[in-house]
Amino acid sequence: MLKIGHRGAKGHADENTLDSFQKAIDLGVDMIELDIQLSIDKVPMVIHDTTVDRTTSSIGLVTDYSAKELRKLGIPTLRDVFELVHNQCEINIEIKVFSATQGVLDLIDQNIFDKNKILISSFDWNALQEVRFHDEDIRIGVLTETDLDLALAFAKFIKAYSIHPYYHLITAENIQKIKEKHFKVFPWTINEPTAITFVKSLNVDGIITDFPERL
Repeated sequence: MLKIGHRGAKGHADENTLDSFQKAIDLGVDMIELDIQLSIDKVPMVIHDTTVDRTTSSIGLVTDYSAKELRKLGIPTLRDVFELVHNQCEINIEIKVFSATQGVLDLIDQNIFDKNKILISSFDWNALQEVRFHDEDIRIGVLTETDLDLALAFAKFIKAYSIHPYYHLITAENIQKIKEKHFKVFPWTINEPTAITFVKSLNVDGIITDFPERL
């Protein structure tokens, strides 16, 4: 079962920062998960929200700032993370907005980071289709917080690698159904020890958590 650090090691360091990703690596994760928004100059930036308000000392939309300005606020580029991680673990790139898709693919095509260690996920299934049109081989994860059956059908259609359900959706029965179709299951975001024990008992393939050391 893979240890997947949510936004790095969010339970220990500021989320989606280079410090957080380094902490996750230090804690022995198999994979880090991160989020992508786009700067005004179309650079893939690692931040969850559409604004910088919650995680920095500034305010405003991410798309109103240049990559250089965002980096000064402590927000790394995806390239920065590729260079930090340097193939030490896998990376789950969650695309938050469709407009960021091409920029992510262009960066992957530059071969800075081993493509076989990249998994692209999104709640925006149009973004996932765009990824598949661009590259038949890149691993895709279908995110859902509402309908596992629909996610499974879409995963078959798009030839996905994995399904990433909100953990309250999963049962022994539906996990078995997903595994019968040969998809990996990576539920999110599981932090409490009792919840971790329960989810582990379902034989999922990995757990996305703020506290990788608890797995």
